[in-house]
Parts: sequence; C-alpha cells; structure tokens
Amino acid sequence: MYIFLSFFTAFVAGILLFPVLIKVLSKYNFSEVPGGRKIHTSVIPSMGGIAFSLAIAIALTIWSWQFSLENSHFLFGAIFIVFLVGLKDDFVELKAFQKIISQLVAVILVIGLSDIRIKDLHGFLGVGELNLYVSYAFSAFVLLALTNSFNLIDGLDGLAGTVAIIIFSFLGFWFYAQGFESYALIAFTFLGGVLAFLFYNWHPAKIFMGDTGSLTLGFTMAALIIAFIETNAALPDTNFWRFTPVFTAGIALMIFPLYDMARVFARRIMRGQGPMTPDKSHVHHFLLRMGLKHNEVTLVLAAIQIGFVLILLIMKDMPDHIALPVISILALGLGFRLDQVTVKYVKKKVAKEPRILEIRKLSDVQKKKIKLENNPFKNAGMNLN
Repeated sequence: MYIFLSFFTAFVAGILLFPVLIKVLSKYNFSEVPGGRKIHTSVIPSMGGIAFSLAIAIALTIWSWQFSLENSHFLFGAIFIVFLVGLKDDFVELKAFQKIISQLVAVILVIGLSDIRIKDLHGFLGVGELNLYVSYAFSAFVLLALTNSFNLIDGLDGLAGTVAIIIFSFLGFWFYAQGFESYALIAFTFLGGVLAFLFYNWHPAKIFMGDTGSLTLGFTMAALIIAFIETNAALPDTNFWRFTPVFTAGIALMIFPLYDMARVFARRIMRGQGPMTPDKSHVHHFLLRMGLKHNEVTLVLAAIQIGFVLILLIMKDMPDHIALPVISILALGLGFRLDQVTVKYVKKKVAKEPRILEIRKLSDVQKKKIKLENNPFKNAGMNLN
C-alpha cells in the first residue's frame, strides 16, 4: 500500500513542480536552442530532471521509513552524485571522459557499499562465481554501459521518458511480486516522477529532462537491473517468475538503448570518428528521415521495447545460450531492416529533387509562368558610376 502511495506522491509532486520549473528556467534562459544536432524548432527549457528528482525525493522522504532499505541509502547517495554530474553537464558541457570519471564515484558506492553487483555468471559461458575484483570490474562496466546507453536515447520528445516507464513498470511489479519491497518502492516512486514528466515532455515538449534527468534515470535503472539479475538468479527453480536466462533478462529490459549505443558507436568508428562524437545517426533520427512524426517514432520504439519484454516472457524458461542469441539476432535483424528501408526512402526522395547547380530544361508550362518583359528596359538609363 505504501509503495503505491509513494508512486502517487511522486506523480502529484511532479505535476505541481514542473510548471514552476518551466517558468524559472525560461526566465533565466536555461533552455535548448534549436540548430545543429537539435531537432526541435523552438527554444525549450531543459533540466527537467530537477523537478522529477525533487518529486521522487519528497515521496521517498515521506514513505521510505516504512521499509527496511538496508544499504539502499548508499544507492540514494550514488543516485544523488549522478544527478549532480548531470546538472553540472547541463550548465557547463563536460567531456565524455569527465562524465565517466565522475560516474565512477557513484559506481563505487553502489558495488562497494550497497553490494549491488554481479557476483556469479550462473554457468553462462561456463563461468560460475566471479572473483571479487572481477565482479567489481564487470559490475562497474555494466553500470556505466547501461547508464550512458540510456543517456544517448534522450533526443526526441517523450522517447526516454516512455522507455523509462516501460522498464520501471516491469521492475516495480516484479520486485513487488517477489517481496523485494525496498527495490519495488524505488522503482514505483521513479515511475511516478517520470509519468509526471511525460505530461510536459510529450510532443510538442514544454521541457526536456537534460542530462540531469537522463543520467539519473539511466543510473537508477542500471542499478535496479543488476539487483534484478542477482535476486532473480537466487530464486528457486519452482518460482513461476524466475527467469532462467539470467543475463538475457537484463539485456532485454534495456535492449533499445543498448542496441542504439552499439549501433552509433560502430558507425562512428567505421567512419574514422571517435565513438563519442555527436551526430544524427541514432535510430530515432533514421525514423524521422522516413517521414514519421515525433509521436509516431516514440510509439514505434516503445512498441519494439515492449515486444522484446514479451519475447523475454515467452523464453523465460530457456537458458541464456539459447535466449541471448535469439534476442541479439532479432535486434540486429530489425536494425538492418531499418537501415535498408531508410536508405531506400532517402534515395527515392533525393531522386525527385534537383541536384545542386543542376540546370533542367523548362517545360512549356514553366516557360509560360516566367514572362520577362524586356521592352521597359530598352530605353532605360544606365548608371555607369
């Protein structure tokens, strides 16, 4: 009961806070200006993560005393550090390595003090329990990869918020059903805050979440997914909600952000660029080039994310060495098909447009539209100065 009260509190607080934040950010010009890689056409306030983070903090302060959060206060501290990193990046754009180094402090809190880490591969690739330092290193890599993959998809109205809602909903209900109330509380409270944000971020957006929001959400989801992987693996085989493909389950929950990150990094490296070089090669950019609207792109990608979660549910009794290849092949196949369709559409569109400096013969109809009367100029004086 208190979990859902926390969800409702975060939602209501967010609904009340966002109009205030929008006015403040607009007044002091903390906004995203269109141009360059930006695909919006008007000046829109950023740093919306401030409002839903504050709404979540209010809800957790009111309701978290009901639960034994054990070492979760270290997790909250880590989330706050990532929030500050995102806030700093929104004020003064940080370099990629600066953000990674700053995030490592939060990662150390989570894996070292909260003990939220991957401790065992459970027979995947023939590997069992991990050495302590290997566990730390591998968990840190997973946390950073999941956090920053989610940060990269925040480039379209409603997209990151919608994906976050799907992931937090799954995690919240799963943790609640298994009796892990502290994790369920965090997932549902974040869900309430993000739902409030989506009211103001759905196209046409009134505010963006900025790195303040995307890094905070990405890091929280990453930590909860690792907790999900470990708690799921510890369940008895007879438990209906136990997912046999332990690691495939974690990957499927973040399949779209992970695929998009891998895709853009590969394309940039193939062009001889650094993997962190900004461009317009994300999946949502390609769908926009196909003529889809903002809302349509968001709904299509959300449907794909939900589709992979459903596939995971269907394959929940299959081992990782079967489920993971299936998930990977489906993701790569869909991505390859997307590239084919987009290139075909763009070529068709370009073929209909005149090339630069190209002079095409005018048709009779076009000639009739261009009537230049020369007579008035015959006797006109010409200024030779």
